[in-house]
Amino acid sequence: MQVVLNYLKRNQARFVAELCDYLRFPSVSAQPQHKKDLHACAGWLVDHCRKIGLEARLCPTAGHPIVVAKTPRSNGPRKPRFMVYGHYDVQPPEPLDLWKSPPFAPRIVGRSIYARGSTDNKGQNFAHLKAVEAYFKTGTPLPCDLTFVIEGEEEVGSANLAKFLKTRRAELQCDAVVVSDTGMPSPKHPALTYSLRGIIAFEITVFGPSRDLHSGGFGGAVENPAMALARLLAQLRDASGRVTIPGFYNDIPPLSAYERKQFARLPIKDRDLQKLLGVKKLFGERGFTPTEQRSARPTFEINGLTSGYQGQGSKTIVPAWARAKITCRLVPNQRPSEIRKLVCRHIEKICPPTVRLKIEAGHGAEAYLMSPTSASARAALRALEAAFGCPPVVMREGGSIPIVNDFKKILGADSLLLGLGLPDDNAHSPNEKFNLDCFAKGQAMSAHLWQELSRPRV
Repeated sequence: MQVVLNYLKRNQARFVAELCDYLRFPSVSAQPQHKKDLHACAGWLVDHCRKIGLEARLCPTAGHPIVVAKTPRSNGPRKPRFMVYGHYDVQPPEPLDLWKSPPFAPRIVGRSIYARGSTDNKGQNFAHLKAVEAYFKTGTPLPCDLTFVIEGEEEVGSANLAKFLKTRRAELQCDAVVVSDTGMPSPKHPALTYSLRGIIAFEITVFGPSRDLHSGGFGGAVENPAMALARLLAQLRDASGRVTIPGFYNDIPPLSAYERKQFARLPIKDRDLQKLLGVKKLFGERGFTPTEQRSARPTFEINGLTSGYQGQGSKTIVPAWARAKITCRLVPNQRPSEIRKLVCRHIEKICPPTVRLKIEAGHGAEAYLMSPTSASARAALRALEAAFGCPPVVMREGGSIPIVNDFKKILGADSLLLGLGLPDDNAHSPNEKFNLDCFAKGQAMSAHLWQELSRPRV
């Protein structure tokens, strides 16, 4: 292993320069004008994989292509096979005026590289590629076979990846999937994430009069849709943050003593979280810590509200309609289809008869949960400690990566979520960054990981 680790240390400057090349592609999957940029980025990635010794190809889909890269097959006994999943598409960079430098012109300040996609997810998946390069270029045998699957639609819902997995199930069979698309509390607390929340999304539209009305001539005689929607939404959560929809919390298992102990090990304190988020006071469901609330409890969140006149000055109207975009984060044992039915049924019940209601369903995904004490989890924790030199933590995260459930259902493989991002890396926000020490240690973690996962299980 030492020769592999030495190679990684010697080549860090080149790795960072190559990462900059990767980050220059404006591979924004949500914006149609970037279709050519996504194809160019995928093509660059295929070429790079081939250059380091992987067998790589571009696989077309109905949307953006998927990059598949494999370690060359060797004759001899079957080795364990693992998959590394990542994505080369990125979030839109807007609002551009809040960036301190152009989002696709990588800028290094101290030990951080600033660019859209640096932590989510190009820097993280690139760390795994560099670890494999170190094995190949030093002639060190890998103890396992690896397949990289790097897609271009994660930020828009991975619409074509599940179909891709089904059609290539035999080719992509593996013992486990490694995903570095999450985070860690701090560089001194490397983490294995063993659970992610699920999600349902929908839009609520409340219709009132057939057109905007003069508020002086008609106000008081007709229901204002914006007011009706505000009252309706206000009934869906109580003052302590608990969702009031009947049945919403049914079948949710309580947090175990082991899990609560692990939550207590996490370094961020309430006052630090308050400062990081820039809020006057934290808020959340009673009986749970802020860390538990944001990673292990379900939510009902308003993501956007719109109604009436939004321009400068005033316009005295009763608006014709009002709309809210909603997501609910879900935890294990909450089925998206069942929760959606409960939510819609309750909203329809409490909607006032003076307006017309329309609910449009969006995407949905189940929560993900694996055992934090399984053999593969213990192997991942050993690799984290070897690379970072600190005892790792296990944790839940509040976000959603829907495809990990497809890995389980289609390939029968658990996902090891080994994130390299930090809480202040601004994923999905202006001035996104990636810590270069996490980049380097992530490479070392990956190098150790293949040894640890390939050990005979006891």
